[in-house]
Amino acid sequence: MTKLFSLGVNKLWDELAIMQSPGLYWMCVERPQDTTLFCRQILASQPENTKGALICAGQDPKQLLTPTLSSGPKKLPLFTLEESNDALWNLSEDLMRGLKPQGRLLLLNVSAHLWQNFSDTQLMRWCNELNQWLKEQDCTLLILSHGNEAHTLKLRLLPLSRILNGLVNIEWRQEYVLYSVAWWCTNTGISAGVILKLEMGSSGWQLRNDEELRVQVSNDENLYLAHHAVLEGAPPLSEYWFLYANNQELSDRAMQAQTATVIFALQNSDQVNDLAKLLHSLRIHRGNALKLVIREVAPSLRYSDERLLLACGANLIVPHLSPLSRFLTMLESVQGTTFPRHIPTNLSSLLDAMRPLQVKGYVPLPKFCQYLHDLMNNALLLENSKGILVALKPVPGLRAAQALTLCHIRRHGDLITIYQDRVYLFLSACRVNDLDTALRFIFRLPVDEVFVNRLVWHTDKQVLSEVSQLEHSTVSQWHPEEERIINQLTQQSESVEPEPRREPEPITLLLD
Repeated sequence: MTKLFSLGVNKLWDELAIMQSPGLYWMCVERPQDTTLFCRQILASQPENTKGALICAGQDPKQLLTPTLSSGPKKLPLFTLEESNDALWNLSEDLMRGLKPQGRLLLLNVSAHLWQNFSDTQLMRWCNELNQWLKEQDCTLLILSHGNEAHTLKLRLLPLSRILNGLVNIEWRQEYVLYSVAWWCTNTGISAGVILKLEMGSSGWQLRNDEELRVQVSNDENLYLAHHAVLEGAPPLSEYWFLYANNQELSDRAMQAQTATVIFALQNSDQVNDLAKLLHSLRIHRGNALKLVIREVAPSLRYSDERLLLACGANLIVPHLSPLSRFLTMLESVQGTTFPRHIPTNLSSLLDAMRPLQVKGYVPLPKFCQYLHDLMNNALLLENSKGILVALKPVPGLRAAQALTLCHIRRHGDLITIYQDRVYLFLSACRVNDLDTALRFIFRLPVDEVFVNRLVWHTDKQVLSEVSQLEHSTVSQWHPEEERIINQLTQQSESVEPEPRREPEPITLLLD
């Protein structure tokens, strides 16, 4: 008769709540403290006569059992492994010498970073050999790997569906944990693609009361999950449309979808980084069948922002000028498609490659030239798309340093400096046809009233040529008042957001 071991999670059906013998199961847990709670709950849910063993790598297993469990196996052997590759390779031999593993439930608590030393081939070989040993001994092994590398480890384990009996990813979400089951096999059935929310109850982890048990299948292709702002105040268009109050809430719901259309709203440029993280997480976790769409509610995107969002997994970005009817037509164009590009698992490296300049505002002329020289020679960015350089000459009576006080730069990568009574402004990833719009946002007064003329360099060669001339020039001396302004701008780490410029409103006078 097949032995069954409970996970101890309340309100789960048998296909997810038990482990069979023999079997090799794996849980990737984000936080170490959640690993401890799961270990204690699993052990406490076993009958007294259960033959078990607790194995910890680099940690005293007694720490997991403090305070003492009120229930569980009457006898529980404890083992400590050295945190090394050799210890893992010799695990089965050490267990054969230390105890009789026949018919036991084995829990192995090990940090996820230890598996970084294994290549994908070695990891598959280790799992395959261990699985054969478990079948020979008719015992069950549950591996709990914790740490920041747990998600990366889970991605590496996905190809091992023919070796592992179960694979689960557990992530912390403030008030609950996201329990994502890639697959789980027992003698009662097989479940796959299940995402649930667990909360801590009086007896340990349990299914949330407001959470339905969902098995995600590929029939959600007609489902539309959207931010409420993308429909411009209109109600859901059909029973397949579901609206959410913010992008984070929408992302949490999208974590339970496979082929649905997910529509985010972008209302200002400050949301770009957060939205990029949400897109990247969804694309990595839920695969290429999910259709991720962004609708620009207000003008906020530049070319570099669009490239970043597309590189993080967006299928489509709808400009803010597109009316609602055009937006719905564009949604139809992505139906039945899959995301074609590769997404790097390391988001920070992707952000660094797409946004190499993390400075903004005024910089002295030597640093200004150095930043532009490094940027123009960055091979990761597309040619002639890195930005434009503008030289602005103030009107007579207004010096360049005084014109800087009218300037407010909001975006990282936009730089400004002074040379020969001209204001040199570099706008990162800005197109030439967007120059007038960008200048209106940067200067508090109309640009034509402050500057008499402008020179523009928009190709990489043109910008490098002008920068080379600036590098070999000498900085002119400033008047005392100008020097005070420059020192103030140099020491200012982050400028204060200015009040929006008031626009004149026409008034019609009616005669009696």
